[in-house]
Amino acid sequence: MTCVFIAGFQHETNTFAPSLADWEAFNRGDAFPAYIRGEAMQTQFTGVNIPVGGFIDAAKRHGWQLWPSVWAGASPSSYVTRDAFERIATDLLQDLKQALSQGIDAVYLDLHGAAVAEHADDAEGELLARVRAIIGENMPLVASLDLHANVTQRMLATADALVAYRTYPHIDMAETGERAAELLQRRMRLGRREALTVHRLPYLISLNAQSTWLQPAKDIYAAIDDIDKAHHSVLSFCMGFAAADFEECAPVLWAYAGEAHQAQAAADALHQLAAPPAQWRIDFLEAREAVAQALALAAQHTRPVLIADTQDNPGAGGDSNTTGMLHALLQQGAGQRFPGAVALGLMYHPEVAAKAYAAGVGALIDVVLGVSVTTYSGMSDAPLSARARVVAISDGRCLLKGPMMRGMTSQLGQSACLEIEGVLVAVVSGKAQLFDREMLRILGITPEAMKLIVLKSSNHFRADFEPIASKVLVAKAIGPMAADPGDLPWRKLSAHTRTRA
Repeated sequence: MTCVFIAGFQHETNTFAPSLADWEAFNRGDAFPAYIRGEAMQTQFTGVNIPVGGFIDAAKRHGWQLWPSVWAGASPSSYVTRDAFERIATDLLQDLKQALSQGIDAVYLDLHGAAVAEHADDAEGELLARVRAIIGENMPLVASLDLHANVTQRMLATADALVAYRTYPHIDMAETGERAAELLQRRMRLGRREALTVHRLPYLISLNAQSTWLQPAKDIYAAIDDIDKAHHSVLSFCMGFAAADFEECAPVLWAYAGEAHQAQAAADALHQLAAPPAQWRIDFLEAREAVAQALALAAQHTRPVLIADTQDNPGAGGDSNTTGMLHALLQQGAGQRFPGAVALGLMYHPEVAAKAYAAGVGALIDVVLGVSVTTYSGMSDAPLSARARVVAISDGRCLLKGPMMRGMTSQLGQSACLEIEGVLVAVVSGKAQLFDREMLRILGITPEAMKLIVLKSSNHFRADFEPIASKVLVAKAIGPMAADPGDLPWRKLSAHTRTRA
């Protein structure tokens, strides 16, 4: 019976962000499951929409035995600390040595692909290399990647096969794990690595231009299946995470196939679609203009207008605590115009959340909400001093029901809905981007009943919120995650890579 060692390491690193991913961040369990090791990993992730969950399901169908090790994930932030990375790597490699002594046939890793550690710019490449050093050159090693991976030459050279998500919002994570299992099966059946062709694009792509719900990504990714069928290939295209300051930050596409000419033809066909730079350019609205447009639209529609507060996205390195959009709502009287039908979330402020939780529903409390943080363009907006009414409280335990991470429980900690001048603010103690409607429902906010919702997210919200929306706007309030990578003070990026498409 085939025995496969499985493990995971997930972090998306914004090197320009203010907060580090330390060991505690991997154990909180707010936006990702808390650090887990051993058989419990297999039990917890079976049937869950994350890559390792899909791999586990596929392994069962193939009749493979699994040797579960560690799975570690933390909310996107600045660098992974040396301590956290080495703790994770040490546990994983210790398990791997034990598994080898008992007999395994292959290794699968559930990786993000855009992690940067304090001591390793290419964190996944470093981890893959350490695994390879233990298992030798002949044992199959495959990994799944996030669509935002910054795929390096070392990663491609070290792994037998890498495969990435094809959707953003990421609703195909489990499918990608299944695809990794298929690539592993192909590798074991062939007895050698498949041929590989790689293309690297010479410019960065804004996160907001990457949604596969929108053009051009929608049609580019839709073409992958047909190209794969035509050339018996397995293609991946990672648009990159354009906030990781290291040399190889860039969009990359690649193809595996049994023969070199097949891989070349498949990669060339996808490259022809993806390469033209003009299609990736995007415009943004300033905070006040976004609110003004949203209020005008809300008056015309019954379904909610959505505003993405993209530069404070905790799924991309923000801390979900800036106040630019909140100030813009209040300055333009959004809550007076639509009382109780304007919502903003998730605001990460544990101290305020705890105060509201203790005060209870109906209480009036004085708060200083939000934080002014250092960003690439200066300090973000000042905290908001206000009297707030506690509308609802929750322990923050939230069973996710949307297309992303359906079946997983998010731990947002003590949380509260505060009403400030008619605006409902969802304040939480766990840092997570707003991508599932249940995150608002646990605080008594009915998304479908809102006229206007401001979401601290870039694109992941689209999967669960866009079906109920009349219009989606993208706002550029001051925050740590640059919507335009050309705004960032790059130091290490390759001279061959432009910061704008």
